[in-house]
Amino acid sequence: MTGEETRSLLDQVEARFEQEGNLIKLESGRVIFVGDTHGDLEATRAVIARHLNSKTQIVFLGDYVDRGPKSAENLNSLLRLKLEHPDNLFLLMGNHEGRRAIAFHPADFWEGLDGELHARYAAVLSRMPLAVSTPNGIIALHGALPDVESLEDIDDIEFGGRWWQQITWGDWQEQDGKYLGDDLLTGRPQFGQGWFDEMMSRLEKNVLIRSHQPNARQAMYGRRCLTIFTSSAYHLPRTIAIADLEREVETVDDLVIETV
Repeated sequence: MTGEETRSLLDQVEARFEQEGNLIKLESGRVIFVGDTHGDLEATRAVIARHLNSKTQIVFLGDYVDRGPKSAENLNSLLRLKLEHPDNLFLLMGNHEGRRAIAFHPADFWEGLDGELHARYAAVLSRMPLAVSTPNGIIALHGALPDVESLEDIDDIEFGGRWWQQITWGDWQEQDGKYLGDDLLTGRPQFGQGWFDEMMSRLEKNVLIRSHQPNARQAMYGRRCLTIFTSSAYHLPRTIAIADLEREVETVDDLVIETV
């Protein structure tokens, strides 16, 4: 893409993100949840080719760039698809889209941009939505659950704030307790099962679908917290989760897990 084409794409998709807000509510149909892709264009293309159609909605859970060889191509192809299929494709924000708020490493995509494009991508991606809710018991986001009083409060979360950091940077640990402190090496906030149980009750949800944390067990907390990855960056199986919104989802076992 030329610089002019990139700027045009970013202008158009920014306007689209502004219309969506932080919280996306999906009401019916079939939903595909896709974990971190991290520059794995092959994985993204495989999911799109297999599942993108008028009867299916696809939710990507963030982290489209860095760690993989095709970061720019992966991100830009998804942004173009978002414009072509605005009601069937949803791109949530991960921590690697939060460059405007926090510096991090690795950041090969960001470090390869000139100053103008760096600022423009950072501004546009900071407008990405943060979470998806479904009527059959699912909440989906990148990392951990924010300390909000209700689902609707997610729409009021400010980019770069504490709640934003919980969503985009938060990890889950298989321990008792609620907030367990920040990881000494990464600075990522850590949460235990007490926080999961309290927040899922507060938000009136049964199952959390998220990505972000490659060392997490795929199903935790009574099989109500699902962590998926759809990238070869961590040498894990590339997986997606499929939900039928006409069917109540009480645990991970009510979802279909596929390998890409």
